[in-house]
Amino acid sequence: MSAQVAHEKRKQEILEKALDVFIEEGYADTTFQKIAERCGINRTILYLYFDNKKQIFGESIKRFLSSLETQIALIAQDQRLTSGEKILKISEILVEACERESKMLSVVMDYLLRLKASGGNPDEKVRRRTVRMRHILADIVIEGIKRGEFKESSSVKGTVEMFFALVEAAVFRLVVLGRKEAAGLQEALSPFVDNMISPTFERNREQNESKLH
Repeated sequence: MSAQVAHEKRKQEILEKALDVFIEEGYADTTFQKIAERCGINRTILYLYFDNKKQIFGESIKRFLSSLETQIALIAQDQRLTSGEKILKISEILVEACERESKMLSVVMDYLLRLKASGGNPDEKVRRRTVRMRHILADIVIEGIKRGEFKESSSVKGTVEMFFALVEAAVFRLVVLGRKEAAGLQEALSPFVDNMISPTFERNREQNESKLH
């Protein structure tokens, strides 16, 4: 194993363990020392990989989002699904991820509130972190319009905003309200997607289904 590969492997291990510390301690109470202790190294070694806890936190979240982006990209490339089915499938994956990682999301919420209190822009931060997901979703809507599945009047921007409003609502329910699940929010997206479907596409689909039966 080359030195560069070994360095990257160790870095990923640190990020994984550091995220556990953030979840257990909260963003404010997590320190460089606590992360180093969890990783079984001293602070001097930790500084070889990261400059501060903010950088560690940012890269930990980026690592989590990259995993979701990979899953979403695979759905977007699945030619067996219609564009509408892709959007609903992606919403299912994201809501389930929110439910599964609700403790981590509470730390993210805490970080964003602190960012706002210090004069930062949490909305800009979130949008920058989710820009690839937004592009994938926009491409799906454009694909649906080009294939005649969605009405030509369908709004690409409006669909993306509606979709992420759903995700934000899921986070609010889980973190702020303390709900155990947010699956019901997916149902709110179905009528929105149904309204985008072209009448011609719907008729053709119904005719094809009737032929199969």
